[in-house]
Amino acid sequence: MPSGRKFAFLCSFLWLLVTGAPHAGEKIVLDEDFSAFRSGPLLPVVGAHLEYHYLPEAAPVNGWAVSAFTPDVGSQRAWRIIGREDGGKVLLQTYRNRREYTHPIVVTGDSLWEDYTLRVSFAPLSDSGRSGVLFRYRNDRCYYFFGVQGKEAVLKMVQHEVSFHRPKEQILATSRFDYEPGEQLQIEVRVEGARIKARIKRGPVLEATNASYARGRIGLLADVPTRYEYVQVTMTEQAWRKYARRKAALQAEERKLQAANPKPVVWRKIQLEGFGVGRNLRFGDLNGDGEVDILVGQVVHHGPKDQYSELSCLTALDLQGHILWRIGQPDPWKDHLTNDVAFQIHDLDGDGQNEVIYCMNSEIIVAEGKTGKTKYTAPTPASPDADPRFPRILGDCLYFCDLRGTGYPRDILIKDRYKNVWALNDRLEILWHRQCNTGHYPYAADVDGDGRDEIAIGYSLLDDDGAVLWSFDDSLHDHADGVAIVRLRQDLDPVVLNAASDEGMLLFSLAGQILRHHRLGHVQNPAVANFRPDLPGLEIVSINFWGNQGILHLCDAEGNVICEFEPVQHGSMCLPVNWKGDGQEYFLLSADPGEGGMFDGWGRKVVSFPDDGHPEMCNAVLDITGDARDEIVVWDPYELWIYTQDDNPRPGTVYRPARNPLYNFSNYQATVSLPGWAVLR
Repeated sequence: MPSGRKFAFLCSFLWLLVTGAPHAGEKIVLDEDFSAFRSGPLLPVVGAHLEYHYLPEAAPVNGWAVSAFTPDVGSQRAWRIIGREDGGKVLLQTYRNRREYTHPIVVTGDSLWEDYTLRVSFAPLSDSGRSGVLFRYRNDRCYYFFGVQGKEAVLKMVQHEVSFHRPKEQILATSRFDYEPGEQLQIEVRVEGARIKARIKRGPVLEATNASYARGRIGLLADVPTRYEYVQVTMTEQAWRKYARRKAALQAEERKLQAANPKPVVWRKIQLEGFGVGRNLRFGDLNGDGEVDILVGQVVHHGPKDQYSELSCLTALDLQGHILWRIGQPDPWKDHLTNDVAFQIHDLDGDGQNEVIYCMNSEIIVAEGKTGKTKYTAPTPASPDADPRFPRILGDCLYFCDLRGTGYPRDILIKDRYKNVWALNDRLEILWHRQCNTGHYPYAADVDGDGRDEIAIGYSLLDDDGAVLWSFDDSLHDHADGVAIVRLRQDLDPVVLNAASDEGMLLFSLAGQILRHHRLGHVQNPAVANFRPDLPGLEIVSINFWGNQGILHLCDAEGNVICEFEPVQHGSMCLPVNWKGDGQEYFLLSADPGEGGMFDGWGRKVVSFPDDGHPEMCNAVLDITGDARDEIVVWDPYELWIYTQDDNPRPGTVYRPARNPLYNFSNYQATVSLPGWAVLR
């Protein structure tokens, strides 16, 4: 018997002596001594790349996933598999966490687990923080915790924050418990209905009744360095049968839903090797043939990290993969992107032919879409920043709107990373400049009916001349990741939607009152569409990232949270997908055949991608073939695949929602999909 398994057997034997468990007739559903793991970090450094790229490094390892981390490298590499002197292995948490809103957590198990017994052997290497186990884990902000905190044994229930960075923790029971750092502790937690019984060998027994969470996975949490040797979960035969029935019913329901949907099939493959990049493509008709073309933008980061970034190369392709033109020199090492840079495809002068508008070398350039030939240029605005390297901004993003009332989006918003925004006309002349907490990407609409757009940017609403109509810069922290102005239901006034990072999700009235403020963690990448046809109006989906990755929330048209689940531990663009053409939209999590797929407004996976070796890193959603339904574009720096439905083309009356125009494309956009229909022959 391998030494690791010997240790697991010894732990099981000790539990039999100490607790009398597992009882006769109980089923072992998890028996983990970490001997099957490869030594090293459970998660490498993934950083902000994981916000809207899929990386297989974030996938579970042997069923275990790192559920929460921060931008700190130490936090991302906190959990490591290391060897023991006897040849076995342990899971070691190495990071000293001082944050209150997030904790180093790994999770495993099934969200449908309900009544079970959890046994864990672990050794906190410090008595200055908390270490222990999580049970009935819903997500990394909603769970029960049992373990040690300082010199106490603590049983608590944790829910979403009630104010900025202050978690809501309800202490269910606590008791003094003296132990020495490095001492091996053995704990047991039994949950049956609302009854919780938790104990530590040679320590206290804590009991409570709490019905906040009826079921959920298990996890390990440690704010200080801690060694975890062994984890076991058992269920009674009755509890196991109940879980198995529920699991089978859910799987049958998802199989039925997936069978009723068209299957994704490959429509086109294009090679990008040598000039490819992450999620930094633009789509639009460049050569005037009526078909979508692709513009690939490589980026140079002047630093530090992804600050002061600008385009280094543009490559234009048609859907056959033919290179139409190129500006700059491609570099296969410049394929990494964790931010926006300024380039778009747009018919700026309204003559029916698209231009490419981009920033390079501190210039904003308008070029012919067909050839890439420069039509005219202007210097980018002078930078108020103190960095002497860049007297002019490099251009963080471009957004087109109508500020002068011309009836056409020929005005340009350009900004730096977080502090300044300028408005330019179509001749690249500055109309105005405003300083504010800009967030990542603006959204414009004519909210007062004067024929000129107002601008939602960050926590502010600006008039067409840049005047501040209202702002919450002084009272809201962090920055806005995605904003939109949208009417969620026809009998309701339009609202300003704001996925506000650590501030959570906010809905503002057009007059500047906060209508909803959900403190749900680090919320970003919002999308609005008809995800729930059984409800009136449109719904909002969003996903969390820093500190609590992968938590998805759906809100109804009034801004009430109606669904919450955590299928993965990474970010996503959550793009709406008009897959069936019947009026209901799904949202795309990623193209990974296992973790990814399209989900509906109940949190069910309704479309899976084939396991055919396709790229998974990036995705975009748009109608390419012209049948009104969406294609899915997936790519990495080396190749691009396009998926369509296996029943394409589909004539007749087909749902065709109105989306954000392709000329306002951003990694931080709030995607809005408004109902519409088309008749196809």
